[in-house]
Amino acid sequence: MLVRRLTLHQFRNYEAASLEAGAGLIALAGENGAGKTNILEALSLLAPGRGLRRAPLPEMLRQETQEAEEAPRLGQGFAVNADLATGTDDAAPVNIGTGVDATSPTRRIVKVNGAVQSANALGEWLALLWLTPAMDRIFVESAGTRRRFLDRLVLALHPGHAAHATRYEAAMRARSKLLGEAAEGHAPDPQWLAALEAQMAVHGASMDAARHDLVDALRAGLGLLPDAPFARPLLALGGPHADARWSEDGLRTALERGRGADMRAGRALSGPHRSDLIVTHAAKSQPADRCSTGEQKALLLSIVLAHGDLVAARRAMRPILLMDELAAHLDPLRRAALYERLAASGGQVWMTGTEMALFDDAPAPVTRFHVHGGTVERRD
Repeated sequence: MLVRRLTLHQFRNYEAASLEAGAGLIALAGENGAGKTNILEALSLLAPGRGLRRAPLPEMLRQETQEAEEAPRLGQGFAVNADLATGTDDAAPVNIGTGVDATSPTRRIVKVNGAVQSANALGEWLALLWLTPAMDRIFVESAGTRRRFLDRLVLALHPGHAAHATRYEAAMRARSKLLGEAAEGHAPDPQWLAALEAQMAVHGASMDAARHDLVDALRAGLGLLPDAPFARPLLALGGPHADARWSEDGLRTALERGRGADMRAGRALSGPHRSDLIVTHAAKSQPADRCSTGEQKALLLSIVLAHGDLVAARRAMRPILLMDELAAHLDPLRRAALYERLAASGGQVWMTGTEMALFDDAPAPVTRFHVHGGTVERRD
């Protein structure tokens, strides 16, 4: 699958915009603030989750100002729509879209071929992965940041992962509420507490198994790569229970035995929600958080490239890559090598940069768009 046509309505700084593209490299060039990242964000909403900025839905509504002295007012909802190319001439066309209605700006609407679906259903149609400048610090930030990145990788392999995560977190919140009430002297219903822990065990074990499957497969693929021109990473799952592979029975037992400690802590201390992605620079045997900014960028790129190959092999569907300010922290040699690798791998890659010249090293064909003030123009 790839996005053949992307249409935006009242999204961010776009009143209306439409882009048509095919497979291969797609370059979006323009000044800072022109709206390049907004296009990538719109694409990222065509997957389960909150998009590459993780922004609240009302923030995505286009801001309009009739007069300079007037306060901005919200537009009439926003919509992001995509026509997908399936790769086969006889396949039925697929259209997916998402957005909000102005009357309910916090409620996300998802449609597939005109039928309302859950956001998790999007994972069945597209696999998307993104790299943004904000992710350059992923190795030095919290475990939660790395866990979100890990789950995005997992989702492309296991589309049901998002549903398991949603149900696990809902059960965990309900359990924490019950234990909080118990700390205040209100005895919780033991059957309800046990039922919530059973739900966490079912969905948590599935989450953990999918994460281990991904990390094991990536580790095997990355082990075949050379150390140049990109740093070769070693991957492992870590966290407070680094050696654990949670089974349903094991997780349910841990939760039951940990009720007292969890009640005192105000949160669940055991489970896959505390996992971490551990990355090491193979050639240096150095943790990623101690590497240079350029090395960290190279490690991330190696993971993303290997992940694309893995998903293509498993699902016959190469992920669409969204790469914001791709050239940042990459020297010309690595940048040219990256373009060659991306072009050779197939699929679709959307890239942004402040100047079109940054994409001169990219092998043809490259679909080029100039972005300026809420407008997008194709440059052949």
